[in-house]
Amino acid sequence: MALLKRVLTCMERVAPLSLAEHAWDNVGLLVEAPYPRTRVAATTPQRVFLTIDFTSAVVDEALNDPNVGVIISYHPPIFRGLKKLQLKDTKQRMVLQCAAKGVSVYSPHTSCDNCQDGVNDWLLKGFGDAGETDVYVPTEKPPPGQENSGKGRIFTFNKPQPVQQVIDQIKAHLGMKYVRAAIHPTHASNERLISTVGVWAGSGSEMMNHKADLFLTGELGHHFVLEALEQDSTVVLCEHSNTERGYLSAVLKPKLEDLLSTDGGEAVEVIVSTTDKDPLVVV
Repeated sequence: MALLKRVLTCMERVAPLSLAEHAWDNVGLLVEAPYPRTRVAATTPQRVFLTIDFTSAVVDEALNDPNVGVIISYHPPIFRGLKKLQLKDTKQRMVLQCAAKGVSVYSPHTSCDNCQDGVNDWLLKGFGDAGETDVYVPTEKPPPGQENSGKGRIFTFNKPQPVQQVIDQIKAHLGMKYVRAAIHPTHASNERLISTVGVWAGSGSEMMNHKADLFLTGELGHHFVLEALEQDSTVVLCEHSNTERGYLSAVLKPKLEDLLSTDGGEAVEVIVSTTDKDPLVVV
């Protein structure tokens, strides 16, 4: 069975596309190479390449590896309709390069956010078994095995925690030295402890329609932050892709490796980009 077909089958098991936000998102197979790469040698397995962002550095990294046959880019490289495909446009050039080199591109995006054991569930792993997780907006008719899928997550601690302890757990889990935080004064003074943490990977504006003592997301507009404080909540911002990237190595890579090793096909390696990183740094 061709590598692309195997990847499509496995990704549908990990994060069914029916769970994505189809009203605005663009998910699934975005680039299907007309002449797919074949194995370099009988003893060399093909590779599936994972990345959060589809940048020129990431594309160069993937295409310079002759064993890469499929790129799974969490963020879709094609988001809006294209009327032309020209090399002078950065995104279009990268898409054309992949097609020309025989490499297909798949994007799961919000299907990975909303699926069971997806990005949002991974974001809460830093709190261990210290509480219970619920879904903000459960999927109305979830596919089999996705009964706990849906948009956003809210974590309830068994024992309320001081805000600094919660922030330290977030930083440790994401491997970040610094995060941005708007801490409500009653949390800063420990007059009130944190009982609930709302989570929304990437951009968390939609989470503001819900309640939590602390909102954890990647980015949030200034006025949303102010409104959260007015509602007696604390906000922790980690930058957009920092709330997503760790999921690739911790969850998606081992899931794909397991599924691809048991589907009856030839050996496949799953690798994670080493050049993919959040563009924003603290200086």
